Amino acid sequence: MTDIEVTGIGKRFGTVDALTDVSFSLSGNKIYGLLGRNGAGKTTLLSIMAGFERQISGTVLIDGEPVFENGAATTKLCLVRGEGDAAVASVTVGELLGYGARLREGWDAEYAAELLDTFELAPGKQAKELSQGKRCALGVTIGLASRAPVTIFDESYLGLDAPSRYAFYDALLADVLAHPRTVIISTHLIEEVAKLFEDVLILDHGKLLLHEEADTLRAAGSAVTGEAALVDSFTLGLEVLGERTLGRTKSAMVYGRLDDRRRAQAREIGVDLEPIALQDLFVHLTSGGAR
Repeated sequence: MTDIEVTGIGKRFGTVDALTDVSFSLSGNKIYGLLGRNGAGKTTLLSIMAGFERQISGTVLIDGEPVFENGAATTKLCLVRGEGDAAVASVTVGELLGYGARLREGWDAEYAAELLDTFELAPGKQAKELSQGKRCALGVTIGLASRAPVTIFDESYLGLDAPSRYAFYDALLADVLAHPRTVIISTHLIEEVAKLFEDVLILDHGKLLLHEEADTLRAAGSAVTGEAALVDSFTLGLEVLGERTLGRTKSAMVYGRLDDRRRAQAREIGVDLEPIALQDLFVHLTSGGAR
């Protein structure tokens, strides 16, 4: 089990503060979701955590060891960043996997070969000749097969088509269950990936807005569904994030916990209550009004 301690991280580019006093702890073999709007600082934070960039303030510790320029710590990390990382000089897919085997103590060559078949990647193909989608597939293959104690996917699968993305999600979940480790996923496809998250971190304008268990976060709101007039009556006075209507049926997303009395009322009048969609809650929390 690998522990990550991030304390007071700050980063500035020119006159712009990319990160301000970001602190959190990650422990246990979990899948973490890192969410944030464009420019929130997600990629900068992950690059610092992986030792690719130096922060101007604060510390990042992996099992108590600083990450930057510390090989003992960075060997525990694997950061996969988009399709660009695979767009390298004249090396083949197989050669790149060979580099991974030499650099990663836990590398699983047999599993890597299985993933090549899953994503239809030819070992003899030049990496620079791959399409964007295939480069993304190569990146996630390296990330999964590395079996690094901390594996980070920074929107590295967004170039995959839908069937390949779902194949990646299935492979990730199955492999983490079989070989527990810490996984961090940065994504804009929140609803598509949300079912994988055990904990969620949200960055907003370079600051950590929250760090919470995914189930607890979903319970912070409810989707109220039923006959439109009944839904309108039930949600009167509540903070409604959004509504959807289909014929006489309506679903309203409300923010705030509902107590036992309100839940009993929902049963009595015949409206259904379900946990709120994580994406709806994210949009609300990162909007100007919510801040």
